[in-house]
Amino acid sequence: MTRLHPRIRLLWLLRAGILALVVGGGVALATRFAPVPLPVSSVVAAVGLGGLVLVVGVASALLRYRAWQYEIRDDSLYLERGVLTKVRTVVPFVRIQHVDTRRSPTERIIGLASTIVYTAGSRGADVSVPGLALESADDLQDQLKRLAIRAEGDDAV
Repeated sequence: MTRLHPRIRLLWLLRAGILALVVGGGVALATRFAPVPLPVSSVVAAVGLGGLVLVVGVASALLRYRAWQYEIRDDSLYLERGVLTKVRTVVPFVRIQHVDTRRSPTERIIGLASTIVYTAGSRGADVSVPGLALESADDLQDQLKRLAIRAEGDDAV
């Protein structure tokens, strides 16, 4: 099983921090302009709730990293992820339609990319492997493309 690049934790921690700031700021504004006097100050409420969101976000990012792994098997791509709910996904190579490599602005900043695998079948049946070094994402894309082409030839009538 292959793990994600360790820098993905930084991205997930950054997202947790931003969410904590947004929640804390929202609580500060809501309590500051509340029509009824509250038993706590807006600063205490904002710091308390923002801090709680930050702690949960940090724990979630670290646990998410430990749970995320993938493997290229003989006939499929296997993904395992999830903190509270464990999700195991098997993508048969014969079902792969196309494979993309994507880099969001934050992924570019920390030097990571994601590989997205689009599959035949139901709507929204694509899977993403986040947190890959750019070279690893390109290699995974090429490898999955080759394996999908080979699998298509095996199943051809």
